[in-house]
Amino acid sequence: MTVPPGSQPGADGAPPQLPTCVRHPDRPTGLRCTRCERPACPACLRDAAVGQQCVDCIAQGQRSFRQPVTVAGARLADKPILVPLLIAANVAIFALTAVQAGSIGVNYQSASFGELALWPILVAGGQWWRLITSGFLHFGLLHLLMNMIALWVIGRDLELVLGRLRFAAVYLLSLLGGSTAVFLFGDEMSSVAGASGAVYGLMGGIAIAALRLKVSLRPVLVVIALNIAASVLIPGISLLGHLGGLVLGVAATGALVYAPRDRRTLLQAGALVGLLVVLVALLLTRDLQFGNLVCFGSGVETRCGQLGS
Repeated sequence: MTVPPGSQPGADGAPPQLPTCVRHPDRPTGLRCTRCERPACPACLRDAAVGQQCVDCIAQGQRSFRQPVTVAGARLADKPILVPLLIAANVAIFALTAVQAGSIGVNYQSASFGELALWPILVAGGQWWRLITSGFLHFGLLHLLMNMIALWVIGRDLELVLGRLRFAAVYLLSLLGGSTAVFLFGDEMSSVAGASGAVYGLMGGIAIAALRLKVSLRPVLVVIALNIAASVLIPGISLLGHLGGLVLGVAATGALVYAPRDRRTLLQAGALVGLLVVLVALLLTRDLQFGNLVCFGSGVETRCGQLGS
């Protein structure tokens, strides 16, 4: 009979006692890790290139092994997570407005739509949340479908390149960039809504990512050109919101994919915060131009006036 290494002979000719697993002292075992040679039970061993290694050695090897990352410094992923969640949020809010309005076609007549849409005059009156919430509203089913299809086609690839956190930053900055452009230059008494600003930011982002990766830009540029043409030719579409989102998407994604590897995360965070600071400064400057407005109500029923007048 072969005695396993490390086993203890039994008393009075009894069978030798097996060593116990280092992670489970109550489990005798004749197996060992081929790397550290410590006793380990079958539950604590994993197949390796040569023999079996314990879970502790495998974890240590993974920490010392440099994980592959994308051009933006994100860990490789096999499927997008944020894009489906964003689509679900947009669809859910559209359903809410449609139920309130009693119609899919005129969902913009609902109370929630009036409270969340972007009216520059209301933003100047202190309702700043409209700069973000308007990016989750849509005028009718066709408007929703166009933006959600574009978000799915473009966003899923960009999320995998940038990673979830960086993608979320680009999306929100693009959304806010579109709203800021409308607030700065748009009709102060007109209502604007839609995810188009954020989607255009993703279009600009995917173009920059393709340029960085040295892949063909033609399909991306064709999509962007067609959407810009639609913004100009189709009445009621906010070209300002689209262009504002596009500019922020290009700037934010460029800062992410062209950041040098040394201190990359710090430089990326600094660039994104810098873009946010610029947007906030523009918003505050424009707000000062409106003066001390105070607004009550929502949508077309809102009344605004100068404080103290």
